[in-house]
Amino acid sequence: MMLGGHSTGPERFGTPIFGVSEVSGLICDLLDDARLHQIWVRGEVTNYKNHGSGHRYFSLSERSGRNPAVINCVMWRTAAAALAFTPKDGMDVLAWGSVEVYEPHGRYQFIVREMLPAGLGERHLMVERWKQELDAEGLFDPGRKRSLPLFPQRIGVVTSPTGAALADILSIISRRYPAEVLLSPTAVQGDGAHVEIAEAIRRIDGLVDVIIVGRGGGSFEDLFPFNHPDVVRAIAACRTPVISAVGHEVDTALCDFAADLRAPTPSAAAERAVPERREVLRELAGFEERIGALLLHRLAASQSEVEELRERMHPRRLARRINERMQRLAEHEELLRRAATVRVQRERAALAEVRAILEGKSPLAILERGYCIVETGGRVARSAASLEPGGRVTIRMVDGRAVAVVEERTYDEDL
Repeated sequence: MMLGGHSTGPERFGTPIFGVSEVSGLICDLLDDARLHQIWVRGEVTNYKNHGSGHRYFSLSERSGRNPAVINCVMWRTAAAALAFTPKDGMDVLAWGSVEVYEPHGRYQFIVREMLPAGLGERHLMVERWKQELDAEGLFDPGRKRSLPLFPQRIGVVTSPTGAALADILSIISRRYPAEVLLSPTAVQGDGAHVEIAEAIRRIDGLVDVIIVGRGGGSFEDLFPFNHPDVVRAIAACRTPVISAVGHEVDTALCDFAADLRAPTPSAAAERAVPERREVLRELAGFEERIGALLLHRLAASQSEVEELRERMHPRRLARRINERMQRLAEHEELLRRAATVRVQRERAALAEVRAILEGKSPLAILERGYCIVETGGRVARSAASLEPGGRVTIRMVDGRAVAVVEERTYDEDL
């Protein structure tokens, strides 16, 4: 609309126009902040209504100064069904959930998924912090877990001496397997119970083959000591394998993560600590049967070997085998004698041939043909120059020697 040529609408300020749904969408985007999701909020319950549909509607308020801060809350039917208590106006609680916007009404509210009385809730948060710290120390590492002994002789139990857990453990072990049970008594709930439990664990460590740490069912408060870091660290430091059996199957304590094995109940822990005697006897019977069959098979094989040896060692067969060996020995001896005779004859012929050659070259053979050998001074005179007139010489002939005096020396060239 134009009056006097000037705009009177929002356009004169240059600002956009939003629809209601757009504004709700913007609010939703702004509230989509990680700091507003999956958070714990502490406050006082007000305007609590348990709707017939099962949903719970209420507010959480906090008095600060004159005006209290209030946030609207809703807990849907599925989450409300898991509540372990009945909220009431004025009750101090811890609520866990996320802040979200209900766009049709343009209204934000806290969607509660879990709620605890403030004191109990603080303990839940404490357990979560302990869990993170102990996990960072490596006490929950699966690689630390050890196997349980197959046939333990002594079972250690850390629990209350008057509780039903001990009676269940004793009953099951006595029925299943003849193992000795050693109790390390301790309080299992109440202020200071974690100190007693940790001490009871250290007291029995090394005296038994396996340790059962646990108690019967109870509330979160009852089981709280088994979440304490002192108990967790005592279990992690044990030289003996540890079975954790705290509460019922749905209950979980931090000591479960540090133990070598977690059992859903103390009775289940006893069953896993020792074997079933009847099963062991059944297995032993099976082993005995298999060993007996193997022994019978081996005995039959040995008997066959003995019979074969007996047949081979029979006197008639033995005498025949001796005669065969003697015959073979005689044949080998005859062959050796023949070979030796031929060898001797061959060597004799070779020796005679050498002798003939040597005799043919011997000086004595020359003497037999009328020659002689002249020696002077103990040496053979090989030339006329080695003889001196008037000198004495020895003349060696085929049948003796003669001594002569050289009267004259002449040379062939003088002739």
